[in-house]
This record gives sequence, structure tokens and C-alpha cells, in this order.
Amino acid sequence: MAALSEIIAFLDDLLAPADFDDYCPNGLQVPGSESVDVVATGVSANRTAIERAIADHDAGFVLCHHGLFWNGRPRSIDATLRGRLAPLFAADVALAAYHLPLDAHPALGNNALLCDLLGFNRGERFAKHGGRPIGFVGRSEAGVSRADLIDRIRAGLGRDPLVQGAGPDPIHSLGIVSGGAAGDLRAAIELGLDGFLTGEPTEWAMAEAEEAGVHFIAAGHYATETLGVLALGEALATRFGIAHVFVDVPNPV
Repeated sequence: MAALSEIIAFLDDLLAPADFDDYCPNGLQVPGSESVDVVATGVSANRTAIERAIADHDAGFVLCHHGLFWNGRPRSIDATLRGRLAPLFAADVALAAYHLPLDAHPALGNNALLCDLLGFNRGERFAKHGGRPIGFVGRSEAGVSRADLIDRIRAGLGRDPLVQGAGPDPIHSLGIVSGGAAGDLRAAIELGLDGFLTGEPTEWAMAEAEEAGVHFIAAGHYATETLGVLALGEALATRFGIAHVFVDVPNPV
């Protein structure tokens, strides 16, 4: 058993959310019982993930990458938000979320772990969001063929990626920014990289990648953001001696 306040203090110290001008609040979003035996992690704080965390795993703390509150959304409790909050309140379960700080973390972040998964060395940082660079340039001296990269994405993320453009093959440099970061293709082009990988595609990026001679790879917003929160949950389990379960609620995007 661990104390919720100690878990949140550890996460805030590890991820330094105050260093980011994010699009959402980071940290504890819903308070709950101070005693935590099980932490459930998930990509997004949707109703299915929350209900499964509580009903199937008896979680006392839910930790997500995408939380309940976002800038620009109405500051009122609509039916959707009520449906997400209700099981938390009923079971006295806490929920926290870390967005850009988890993307950016140099060891446990989505982009660092994508570098590792795809067989690239972690190179320089790029792609500023919230005032800080969150992406990594993956480097490979030997290079990774386009076909091998696609196979690694399928094996590691369980997705068939969308691949556009005609960059160098093999790929020696790959800009990596998880989630919805197609706009960072331009930063990758400016750096002269062979390719760029993110989660979601966008219309204009297809032609821009072709014309710039760069591989554009969209491997799924959800899929590219499973790694960080899963690693964070394992870190909590090790640090505090509690159980960890990842609640997988696959999303086609």
C-alpha cells in the first residue's frame, strides 16, 4: 500500500509539469482515497478505461496521458464528463494525468521509448510544444530500411502505419513526436532528416513529405502514446511496491 500524496509528489518531481505551458492541467485532477494498492494506467481518461480500472482491477488510482480537462472546452460538467467522474466518486478513486511532460521525458517518455522500440539511438531533441522540445531525433548509423521500420511498428505497436513520401532508404535519421504532431513534419524537414513519425496524419503533410523527399509515417495517436504511461505505471509499482495494470482501450486513430 502507498499514500496517494506521496505518489503524486513523486510524479510531479519526476515529470516537472510546471516547466510546460500545456493545453491541459497536469497532475492530480480528481482526489480520492489516500491509500493505493493498485494503480491502473491508460492512454485516455474515457469512461470505459475508468470503469474497467475500478470494476475489473479494483484500482485505487487511475493514471492517464490524456486527462479529463482541456483548454478551450466548456467549464461545465456535461453528460460525458459526468459519466467519467461518477465511477471515480462512487469508488473514491483518484485520477491524475500528465500530457506534454510525459511525451517529453528523456527516459520514460513516449518519444524516448519509441526511439528504443524502433531501433534508433536517442539523438537530439526537437519539436517545441508548451515551451520545451518534446520530440527526439532517432539516429541509426547502419540505417533501418523502410520495410523493416514498418515491420517494427507492426510488431511493437500492433498497427499498420500510414506511410507517405519517398525519403532515403535505409533511414538514418527519424524525427519522432507521438500523438497528433503532424505539424512537426516541417521541423523535421528543416533539420534535413530522412523521415518523420507521429501518431495522426494530416492532409497537407502527404504532399509536403513527397515534395521534400521525406518519409512521413503515422503510426496511430493512441498506439504511439501507450509506451510512456505503461512505463510510468511500472516505475510506480517498483518505487512504491504496489500493483500495476495497463487498461488497454484500443482506438483506431
